[in-house]
Amino acid sequence: MSKLLFLAHRIPYPPNKGDKIRSYHLLKHLAARHRVYLGSFVDDEHDWQYRGEVEKLCAQVFLRPLNPRLAKLKSALGLLTGEALSLPYYRDAALRHWVAETLKREGMDRIVVYCSSMAQYVDGPAFAGCKRVLDLVDVDSDKWRQYAEKQSGPMAWVYGRESRALLKYERGIAARFDASLFVSAAEAALFRELAPEVDGKVSHYDNGVDTAYFDPALSFDNPYGPGGPVLVFTGAMDYWANVEAVSWFAENVFPRIRAARPDARFYIVGSKPTEAVRALGQQPGITVTGRVEDVRPYVRHAALAIAPLRIARGIQNKVLEALAMARTVLCTPAAAEGLQAESWLADCVHEDAEALAAAALARLDGRDNPAGRDYVLRHYSWDSHLARVDHLLA
Repeated sequence: MSKLLFLAHRIPYPPNKGDKIRSYHLLKHLAARHRVYLGSFVDDEHDWQYRGEVEKLCAQVFLRPLNPRLAKLKSALGLLTGEALSLPYYRDAALRHWVAETLKREGMDRIVVYCSSMAQYVDGPAFAGCKRVLDLVDVDSDKWRQYAEKQSGPMAWVYGRESRALLKYERGIAARFDASLFVSAAEAALFRELAPEVDGKVSHYDNGVDTAYFDPALSFDNPYGPGGPVLVFTGAMDYWANVEAVSWFAENVFPRIRAARPDARFYIVGSKPTEAVRALGQQPGITVTGRVEDVRPYVRHAALAIAPLRIARGIQNKVLEALAMARTVLCTPAAAEGLQAESWLADCVHEDAEALAAAALARLDGRDNPAGRDYVLRHYSWDSHLARVDHLLA
């Protein structure tokens, strides 16, 4: 087996949130075909217990602690250097030394980088002889542009600056690397518009779903207890786009649902809820769970899964997983972006609060959605999608 260096900005395990789901399945796929040397950060103390899980897949694992508070202070250096703030955030001398020594010792010439911020470790003339494939996932620079539009005052300026600086960096590394991949055809097309000079190097592979794990035929205890129908949102609750989504839903959509169905319940399921999210739990009918060991029971026993994201990039794993569990998912156009179009799916996409509430009230019976399960089985296989990475590394 050939040797391969894999760099990721966050330990690719457990696959319980968007970026880690994709990075885990990419690592798993690569490990079946190469001897993988993994360099990554751990930014959550809870995740150190999973070191052994990634070591099972890799020839060597080098993990570095990352304190988010200190990293934010480091990122401010970007204001002095003119670079994107996310670069000093993930800059680490020990990881840089390990990368250089490992490449030299093992004689590797294949490198896969997950997330634009990790490209700095293998950028430059010394690495030009290696086959370098970059998984940018989303057009992050455009995400910061969206954030800037939602803000005012100093933060609007900071986010706007980050959008411009990061796009400049994204275009540079895309030109120097052999290939850049995105999470959907739409994301790839957007990047081609923003960086037309690298058109021929840009491609994509869709996310997938572990359909044996997210299987509605499995038995799960009901975590909700007796009561009315449940609408569930799953996701990391310290992620600004998720926070904004549940806040908007709780303030604008859920009250309309409760007016017609006073017994309806809204569960917000995910780790690290911010103060703003925890405060939502004080409202009638709303529960904030915090971290749970397994989201599947919450999805399986909900009447509806919702994804009311108004800022989103790429394909939302929470949507695919709920569909794989044969749940109906109501979402906004932003959350549905990048999904393979089908007529029944279009009926589940609504932008304004009144339409979302009406759609939810019409579907609170909680019946299974076999079309969703079939849709995922047909369109979202990890192995078939990741074959594109094999081709690029050949």
